[in-house]
Amino acid sequence: MMGGDIGDAMTDHPQPSPSVGRQVVAGFVFLLAALAAGAVGAAIQGGDVSGRYLALERPGWAPPAWLFGLVWPVLYVLIGLAAWWLWRGAGRVAAIRTALTLWAVQLVVNAAWPGVFFGLEEFWLAAGVIGALDVLVVATIAAFWRHDRIAAVLLVPYLAWIVFATGLNVAVAALN
Repeated sequence: MMGGDIGDAMTDHPQPSPSVGRQVVAGFVFLLAALAAGAVGAAIQGGDVSGRYLALERPGWAPPAWLFGLVWPVLYVLIGLAAWWLWRGAGRVAAIRTALTLWAVQLVVNAAWPGVFFGLEEFWLAAGVIGALDVLVVATIAAFWRHDRIAAVLLVPYLAWIVFATGLNVAVAALN
């Protein structure tokens, strides 16, 4: 073996599975991170979001305001669960670092969108933000897929919703 090969072989050696206690703590951390993105988004979007949403010109296929309050908590739980599932199944954290970095970056963009759309009422800029979110979530799913397909599939409902939301954002921007 060459000198560099020994180090490479050592870093490729899988680590033992995390203990149940570490898995529970990690699960809470990933879940809290996902929920925190929603909380930050809610904080920066301003008040009376339902009223402001209803005051906008919307396409006929726009969902009722109350539906967002039902869908997003479920999606944030799935987002946190997906990252935890990936983490707990990984033999090495280094192997999933890119996937988890994409996951974290898309959470930041997710948290920013409500502030741009509702807080600033910059609908076209918000369309750009959510378009970037779409790309980031697709990249996150692809990165998760390379390591754990269940973790990737857990993000599919989120992608479906934000693609729908992208169309709604563009429609609202065009109508307002």
